[in-house]
Amino acid sequence: MLVQERSTPKSENKSSLPTTTTTIHSHRFSESKSLDFSTWVSDNLYKFLGFALLIATVAALFFLRRVGDTALLLESQTQKLDRIEFPKIDWNRILPITDRTTPFSSFRSENWIVVSVSDYPSIPMRNLAKIKGWQVLAIGNSKTPQDWSLKGSIFLSLEEQSKLGFRVVDYLPYDSYVRKSVGYLFAIQHGAKKIFDADNRGDVIDNDLGKHFDVELVGESARQEIILQYSHENPNRSVVNPYIHFGQRSVWPRGLPLENVGELAHEEYYTEVFGGKQFIQQGISNGLPDVDSVFYFTRKPVYDAFDISFDEHAPKVALPQGIMVPINSFNTIYHSSAFWGLMLPVSVSTMASDLLRGYWGQRLLWEIGGYVVVYPPTVHRYDKIEAYPFSEEKDLHVNVGRLIKFLVSWRSGKHRIFEKILELSYAMAEEGFWTEKDVKFTAAWLQDLIAVGYQQPRLMSLEIDRPRASIGHGDRKEFIPRKLPSVHLGVEEIGTVNYEIGNLIHWRKNFGNVVLIMFCSGPVERTALEWRLLYGRIFKAVVILSEKKNEDLAVEEAQFDQVYKYLPNILNRFTSAEGFLFLQDNTVLNYWNLMQGDKTKLWITDKVSKSWNTVPLNGNSDWFTKQAEMIKKLISTMQVHFQVNYKQSVTTEQSLTICNSEVFYIPRKFIVDFIDLVNLVGDLEIHHKVAIPAFFLAMDSPQNFDPVFETMIYMQNPPPPANSSMFYSAEVPAIHPWNVLSEQDFIKLIRVMAKGDPLLMELV
Repeated sequence: MLVQERSTPKSENKSSLPTTTTTIHSHRFSESKSLDFSTWVSDNLYKFLGFALLIATVAALFFLRRVGDTALLLESQTQKLDRIEFPKIDWNRILPITDRTTPFSSFRSENWIVVSVSDYPSIPMRNLAKIKGWQVLAIGNSKTPQDWSLKGSIFLSLEEQSKLGFRVVDYLPYDSYVRKSVGYLFAIQHGAKKIFDADNRGDVIDNDLGKHFDVELVGESARQEIILQYSHENPNRSVVNPYIHFGQRSVWPRGLPLENVGELAHEEYYTEVFGGKQFIQQGISNGLPDVDSVFYFTRKPVYDAFDISFDEHAPKVALPQGIMVPINSFNTIYHSSAFWGLMLPVSVSTMASDLLRGYWGQRLLWEIGGYVVVYPPTVHRYDKIEAYPFSEEKDLHVNVGRLIKFLVSWRSGKHRIFEKILELSYAMAEEGFWTEKDVKFTAAWLQDLIAVGYQQPRLMSLEIDRPRASIGHGDRKEFIPRKLPSVHLGVEEIGTVNYEIGNLIHWRKNFGNVVLIMFCSGPVERTALEWRLLYGRIFKAVVILSEKKNEDLAVEEAQFDQVYKYLPNILNRFTSAEGFLFLQDNTVLNYWNLMQGDKTKLWITDKVSKSWNTVPLNGNSDWFTKQAEMIKKLISTMQVHFQVNYKQSVTTEQSLTICNSEVFYIPRKFIVDFIDLVNLVGDLEIHHKVAIPAFFLAMDSPQNFDPVFETMIYMQNPPPPANSSMFYSAEVPAIHPWNVLSEQDFIKLIRVMAKGDPLLMELV
């Protein structure tokens, strides 16, 4: 499923920022003399030998005495090479760029539709060209047929784009939809006041953009109305799923952080905002909405096409400062005050480019007092059932949550919007959201905007930096979204779903401030995202550890034998968390059966005999003896209260307490104790199965442990695959062992877990 003609850039043009031209004259140097080489060597041999000896002596002395300094120097030079250079632009010396190469130099239009084309005109593309009052601009790439043509539209081939004189052309890949940046500049150059960012597979509903969007914001034609707005009362919420507002709570847009896909509840209440500054307007798409590959490949049979409908009667909804929403490049109107925000990044994957642009643009939009509004269905897009690789979205799933937090907290002291834009692009490169290439591209883009006559909008003070007044009862506006049928998801919207949604909200409320730390011994490239989808609906965050680091999937490295040594860093990372639940991937967690657990107490499998047991040292291997000796050393260094607790539970040194520690929970009040105990271990190589029970016995008496895992199913060996469904029970808190090594294993697991959480069937 290609959202547009999006393929990974195969070629790039090397370029740099515009610099002053230096002319090198051919007669600058005098003509060299013609010399016979053997004669020259003979005449200068003694000089050469003496000079070489001198250089060798100095080099040797320098090397012997200054090796350390040399290493530091090399390191310093490497750091300088890695440092991103901030572009320097003389804003007052940018020359105008006029259209001197196309037949449309005198053409002007205020309303433009910009589309990327890779094939001959589709039926939706032909329909776009028939929309009254709008000029279609088709942008070609290396895949576009040379004889592409559509009556009523303007087509710019690669060759024509290269002649326009825009700086940005040097940075654009030849075969990507991001070449639309040329089209935006061309439209602005030719009088654009509004630009509809579209693709060639969506039909505008009723063939009338003005019927759905707010095309006019000022003047007699403008709708002077109050717009419903998401509440800003929760300071911890920075992104929303707009599909819930329009009746599809179980669908999420591409670009929504996966940890937020489980937030299914509708708004308790809204506020209101005066219309007129909705400079970016995002439309909803019926048929095939803008969804990511995770949704696309887990919510239907492979060869079935999506045909999803949203509530056309739901009111449009605005986003206040501090809250963001995914914005795409195929169903969005930009007004002139936000034209600077049309720039499509070139150093990220194509499926991430428009989404990163959208979040980047939303943050900058606040600087001029503008906001985003999401509209009910504006187009119908057709699902061609064409797959695209998940790797194209890796920049989204790995970074988008962190990006949103970064953008909301970012501040700038610059006094013009273009300076702020360049500063933010530079900061995003420093943070790794894109590369230095996009910093240079931003500089080129801003210069091109000025060159085609664009005027910078004025800055306004940020509302999110002002003390926010409490929202009174009279300011709260209610809207309850319709629950539209989602049969294709395996869920009928009837009374039972309301009950199931209520359960999910109840579980989320109970564990929404608990962090799940999961150690994966299986292949994380096949299972990491699936685990996050499963448990991310319930817990505050899902941190995945594995013996092999995977930055693309945000999987952190840890060695299982001593995995507890890696936990303090995670515990310190989530300072507001209520507690931390550790889980191995060979154990299934039935979270709905943990509701009775006391989250102020320690949880561990001390009452599960096959998981927790005491091993006598006599007659067992040397490994147990060595572990017991290290535990003895650890106990001797403990503070008095730890020692007393431990020795009250362990009355002999002739045995060793072992717990496989597949699952355990540490509440907030024991976090400091746990970290202190881990630090006491130091260089001792105490195994995870030995250290964890020792820590728990030192922190508190087993009599005070919560017995929530007492009834879990626990076997030493996994059952045969054919009998795994019989082995599972939805009535217990956990099941061990259960191996998930592939997507198919995950699907089997979800289907059996759906006995306790029926909404899980939406994931398969």
